[in-house]
Amino acid sequence: MDHDVYNGMAATELHEAAWQKSRHSNSQGSCVEFARLPGGEVAVRNSRFPDGPALVYTRAEIEAMLLGIKDGEFDHLIAG
Repeated sequence: MDHDVYNGMAATELHEAAWQKSRHSNSQGSCVEFARLPGGEVAVRNSRFPDGPALVYTRAEIEAMLLGIKDGEFDHLIAG
């Protein structure tokens, strides 16, 4: 694994990003936001810190994550 690889950047550098969060987001803004970038990548940021860092993923990485979420693979992360 190459530890020099960094897939993040300041969200403020993504000037053309149209950020979107889930309609299930709570009123305190505790949610993540996603934005599709011009090159097809997807940026993710914390809605509580919109000027903070954004992680950038490929479309394939986001697709794999969403399929796993839909299949319930990550349900244990929020189980009480």
